[in-house]
Amino acid sequence: MPLYLREEDVERLLAMGDLIPAVEEAFRLLAEGKAVNRPRDRVILGKEVLHVMSAGIPELGVMGLKSYATTPQGTRFVVLLYSTRGGELLAVIEADRLGQLRTGAASAVATKYMSRPESGSIGIIGTGKQARTQLAGVCAVRPIALVKAYSRNPDRCAAFAEEMIQALGVQVEPVGSAEEAGEGVDIIITATTASQPVLQGGWLRPGVHINAIGSNWAHKQEVDVETVSRSHIVVVDSREQARIESGDLIAAVQAGKLNWEDVVELADVVAGRVPGRRSPEEITLFESQGIALEDVAAARMVYERAREVGAGQVF
Repeated sequence: MPLYLREEDVERLLAMGDLIPAVEEAFRLLAEGKAVNRPRDRVILGKEVLHVMSAGIPELGVMGLKSYATTPQGTRFVVLLYSTRGGELLAVIEADRLGQLRTGAASAVATKYMSRPESGSIGIIGTGKQARTQLAGVCAVRPIALVKAYSRNPDRCAAFAEEMIQALGVQVEPVGSAEEAGEGVDIIITATTASQPVLQGGWLRPGVHINAIGSNWAHKQEVDVETVSRSHIVVVDSREQARIESGDLIAAVQAGKLNWEDVVELADVVAGRVPGRRSPEEITLFESQGIALEDVAAARMVYERAREVGAGQVF
């Protein structure tokens, strides 16, 4: 019988340290042709939008989809997890927290392969829910000692800094501008809903790695065209999905500063087909759209943990 798992179950059962290797393995299987991912599809009804995305990992015995509805009243997320061995529905999982965690885990995987191993500082632009799991993911794979955080809302930024100090045990300093957040750091994270760039290529120093996670609509941009053009490698979780909705990269292609053929998929980096970084001086960019493969890998982990401890409600 399928399980119904609520947000509080996901929060209790899914830990970033365990999820990162699970997401990394899912990308490795994708590179080996042992997993399938389908891009997000959207039904747009004015201010109401239905989003649906699906993937299958037969090596792990699961396939599934995430659907979520965004309306002026908010957003509701759910994952349906199925068995590839019998087709039965295994679980229905509330997936707001799951989505935050899997996005942070994907950035952690990219950071592991693309940033300099000694990277010890982060500049983060944006201090919402996604920013928290971005920091948690990167701190799990790099020896981070200092985080500089910027938000347009100083009170929210201060609260974020205090929370992250307690959660991660690193120094987190609120700063007064996006440029200051990116100045002199090893890793830059953009985690915003911006429609205009918040990160300028002229600010970047050699050797920096960038995780840009907010540009998942064609009209949205978090980084400017110069940031893309200065990056020695541009990596995405799905090239097919990025061509549809990565506003950062679409703008660079339209400006003649990027060719889609030069964009690398994270699966190929994880599999060792393409190096994520060739020298300490390179600027590297990971453009995260958030793909269903990550959701299915995370959902499988939650489901297995729930069965082990007897969590969830049986239908």
